Amino acid sequence: MRPMAHMGSDSGHERRALVVEDDEDIRALIEFTLQTQGFAVTAVDSGLAGVEAVRETRPDLVTLDLGLPGIDGIEACRRIREISDAYVVMITARDDEIDRLLGLETGADDFIAKPFSARELKARVNAMFRRPRTTDGAPVPVEAAASGAEANEILEHGSLRVDVDGRRAFRDGEELELTRTEFDLLTELMRTPARVWTREALLRSVWGTEWASDTHLVEVHIGNLRRKLGEVRGGPRYIRTVRGVGYRMELAE
Repeated sequence: MRPMAHMGSDSGHERRALVVEDDEDIRALIEFTLQTQGFAVTAVDSGLAGVEAVRETRPDLVTLDLGLPGIDGIEACRRIREISDAYVVMITARDDEIDRLLGLETGADDFIAKPFSARELKARVNAMFRRPRTTDGAPVPVEAAASGAEANEILEHGSLRVDVDGRRAFRDGEELELTRTEFDLLTELMRTPARVWTREALLRSVWGTEWASDTHLVEVHIGNLRRKLGEVRGGPRYIRTVRGVGYRMELAE
């Protein structure tokens, strides 16, 4: 299907969104909802077309149906993550936990289960775009940021180092490939390493949501972050689970 472009608000920076959805009615609902939020929207109906549209339109946001024809949403998300740092919202009609976890492990920032309302979609998108990000969605080079009037905020914890303004994270000097959400989560934990964060507190701070039913988002992203930090059984540990409460940072042994 050929991408269908629709223009959003003319005021300020025009944000771009890509809708990848094969159900015509749901696609129309998402398009209209995002247009009312000022996005210039492109819509396609297959995973392969979605990956190509990301290359062509460089969106700030992608909504991605899980059950797409051709390559499914999980594979499409993996390919999109190789070429884009856009926020990705996975939309699924499958209500079992396995599909949700698979979607998040590919780099999706959030998910919405069908049926959903325009109000819920708006709330999710608004929460994501309240997170700190650069003007064009790309990390700021350390050299460019360092030349500014103020120094970058640098966080260090054991062998971990985070350049907050440059949105770069390192372990033992090696740069980590983190998604937006994983980076934001690590930054919150490292800013107050002695604090025990409840899952609800992390939801409010990182995702900007109060929905207690979404605490599994925190658990999945913590698991993904641990893997990228190189945590293995019997090896160095960076994030400690405080049983019955939440998480805090822990120095590597």
